[in-house]
Amino acid sequence: MHSTKSPECVWVWLAPILLLCASSAYSQGASPETAPPLFPGGGLISYNSVFTTRSLMPGTPAGIPVTARPTYSHEGDFNCTWGFHRDFDLTVLVPLVTNDFQTLNAPTVGGTGLGDLMILVKYRFYRRDSSRGTTQASFTVGPKLPTGRTDLTNGSGSLLAASLQPGSGSTDFFVAANWTYTGLFNVRRLVADGDFHALFRSQGAQATRLGSDLESRFWLSYRPYESKGGAREWFIGPVLTWLHAQDDRVSGTTQSGSGGDVLLAGVTTYVGVRPGMHLWLGMDWDVAHSTGAAFMPIRRHISFGITQQFRMRFFK
Repeated sequence: MHSTKSPECVWVWLAPILLLCASSAYSQGASPETAPPLFPGGGLISYNSVFTTRSLMPGTPAGIPVTARPTYSHEGDFNCTWGFHRDFDLTVLVPLVTNDFQTLNAPTVGGTGLGDLMILVKYRFYRRDSSRGTTQASFTVGPKLPTGRTDLTNGSGSLLAASLQPGSGSTDFFVAANWTYTGLFNVRRLVADGDFHALFRSQGAQATRLGSDLESRFWLSYRPYESKGGAREWFIGPVLTWLHAQDDRVSGTTQSGSGGDVLLAGVTTYVGVRPGMHLWLGMDWDVAHSTGAAFMPIRRHISFGITQQFRMRFFK
């Protein structure tokens, strides 16, 4: 006989544990709550625009380092999701990426191209309803396919480093765990939402294996407004994110100091403007980071987007 409170307490304490155990910045997604799948027979289309700024890296006589990351990047993510079961949904994510690299003593180089396509399946394995609210947990898995552009060059026609290309040239594996706890501290409109995910990379373009990425993200949101029937609503709250990037490997040699850790803090807000449609804006800033010899920490991260849910009537 299990206590009615113990499963919920597990998920409340799981948030800081995940945040402290692990952590590309993966921006807020198409829904304010990350654990629930899309409703059965439902469809979703969203666009997410993500702007990332990193610290400048001084130029070197040998040119751009092979582990250089874009000092400025913009990623436009096109998301299509289908809820094909009560506890499952399928997502196809197509990014359009612009990468620019700037140094103190050289012109900016970079370009735009399609990024690597991702195909993800989410499974909700836990749901518990109570007078306080709903606790849900899910995991997501899927491949990242080498569909992105890998042929950007500089002004002299030389191929840019693999880490500056919109695509990686590698087939990688994505895995995530998400939970959502509504009614935190018995406040019905207070929601704790956690996301932990990892992208495990293989060798890709230019014999380069980019470092695998881990991210742990915790969002505490409150709904100061909710219309009758829930057609319009507003979520807002602080976000804390820990990013960890492993060292790159080039031609079988580990590039020591190219990976590192970043702690970001910020705020995210969602506005439901009509049934099924949300607008969102998220902003994060670097509050602490490691100091690897070739590590370029994220300094600022801004994302905004729009999502529309609908019913796919031609699917039963």
